[in-house]
Amino acid sequence: MKFVNGMSAGEIIGVTWQKGSMSIGDGNCVEVARLPEGSVAVRNSRFPEGPALVFTRAELAAFVDGAKKAEFDHLIG
Repeated sequence: MKFVNGMSAGEIIGVTWQKGSMSIGDGNCVEVARLPEGSVAVRNSRFPEGPALVFTRAELAAFVDGAKKAEFDHLIG
């Protein structure tokens, strides 16, 4: 199966979706799953059959690095 941005997360089967520990309980959760070819899918847990974003490992690593450096804090502050 080819994994592409915007595909239904419900079509991504055989993977384990993981929530961040701070997300559990309040319903505002982002979930991630490693895909068989090594990329990473992201979905909104409130809409588990909704669209998934698919990132390469390098793309996700760049985003996580920016988040650690507070580059996106202005979006939530």
